[in-house]
Amino acid sequence: MRTGKSCFWTMLQALAFLPSMALKDSQTTTKKIAEEPEFERPIGNHTFFLGREAVIGCAVSNLGKHKVGWLRAEDQTVLTMHDRAVLGPRYTVNLDAPQTWQLRIRPLRAEDRGCYMCQINTQPTMIWQIGCIDVFVPPDIISDDTSSDVSVQELENATLSCKATGHPPPKITWRREDHEPILLKKPQSREFEKVESFVGSSLPLLRVDRRQMGTFLCIASNDVPPAVSKRITLLVNFAPTVKVPNQLLGAPLGTNVKLKCYVEAYPNTINYWIKNRGEMLLDGPKYTIREEKTSYKVSMWLTIKQFSKSDIGTYNCISTNSLGKSEGTLRLYEIKLNSQAEDFNNQISVAGGLTEAAKGTSKLQLPSDRTLALALCCIILSKMFM
Repeated sequence: MRTGKSCFWTMLQALAFLPSMALKDSQTTTKKIAEEPEFERPIGNHTFFLGREAVIGCAVSNLGKHKVGWLRAEDQTVLTMHDRAVLGPRYTVNLDAPQTWQLRIRPLRAEDRGCYMCQINTQPTMIWQIGCIDVFVPPDIISDDTSSDVSVQELENATLSCKATGHPPPKITWRREDHEPILLKKPQSREFEKVESFVGSSLPLLRVDRRQMGTFLCIASNDVPPAVSKRITLLVNFAPTVKVPNQLLGAPLGTNVKLKCYVEAYPNTINYWIKNRGEMLLDGPKYTIREEKTSYKVSMWLTIKQFSKSDIGTYNCISTNSLGKSEGTLRLYEIKLNSQAEDFNNQISVAGGLTEAAKGTSKLQLPSDRTLALALCCIILSKMFM
C-alpha cells in the first residue's frame, strides 16, 4: 500500500513539471532556428568599367562559426574562402562593417563579365545567392577590318568601311576632317545631298565626284570614354581641266600685266606657260610665275613686267598629269592711251580691256574724251571675241 502511494506522488510531480519542460525545449528550438545564417539583402547587378575595380557585397546575419565563400557562378571556380583569396592576386575579400563580405576584383578585365555566387557552408545543405557584374569596354577600331586610304577614278563607286570593338557595341559616325558637309548622291539622281554626318559601319559613295575628295573621320563611340577615330583619305583621280576667267586681255605699254588660269586635277600636275605656241616661259626678270594649290585646285598666275609690243600675242597655260593634258588660251593686245598719261610707275592690271590702277603713290591724269571713247571700243571688241 505504501509503495502504491509513492508511485502515485512520483507521477503527480512528473505531470506538474511537464509544462515547464516543454517550454524549455521550445525556447531551445527557437534559439537554434534564430541562430541559422541568412542573407540580409540581394547582391544585385552592377556595372563597372574596364581596368577599374569591381566591388560587390554579400550581407550575412547570424553567421556564427560558419564560413563565407565567393565562387564564379559559371564554372563554380572558388575565388575566396572566408577572409582568404584563393585564385590569384586580382581577387580579394574584406569584411565591411560587421556583416558584409565584399568581393573585390582589380584590375577588371572583359572576361570578368558574368555572375558570382556568395555561399555559406551551412548543413545539411549550403545556402547561396548570386549577383552579376557587367564590364563596360571603351571602343577600339579594328585596323584589319577598316579601310586605309582609298583611291578611285572619277565616276567609279567607292565604299569606306570602319569596324570597332567595345561593350556596349560602338556606334560608327562619319564626318569630314575639314568640317565641310559630306556629299551623298541622291537615289536615281545626279544631285548631291549635304549631310553633316553619316552613321553606319560603311559609307557608300556612288559615282564619285571630285568634290567628294578629302579626309574622312571614322568615329567610334559607346558612351564609355574615350571615343576613338581613324583618318581615311578618299582620293579621286581625273585628268586636268583648265578654266580661263579672261581670254582676251588688253593693257597699255609699260605696265605689268597679270594672266590667270584655274586648274582642277588629281594626281598632281605639271603646270607651265608658253607664248605663241613656242617657247616655255620661265620665272625671271621678265616674267613672274606663281601657283597656289588647295586640294585638287591650282591657281596659276603669269605676270608680264613692263608690257611691250613684243609681248603682244597668244599665251597658253598648260597642265598635265598621268591621266591627261589640258590647256587654256589667252590673247594679249595693246591699249593705246593719249600722251597725257605718261606716269605709269605703279602697277596696272588689265582684264578684258578694262583698266584698273593698283594702289600707289604716283598720280595718273584723267583720260580725255578720246581716251574714253577708245576704251569703250576696246570693251565692245573684247565682248565680240569672248
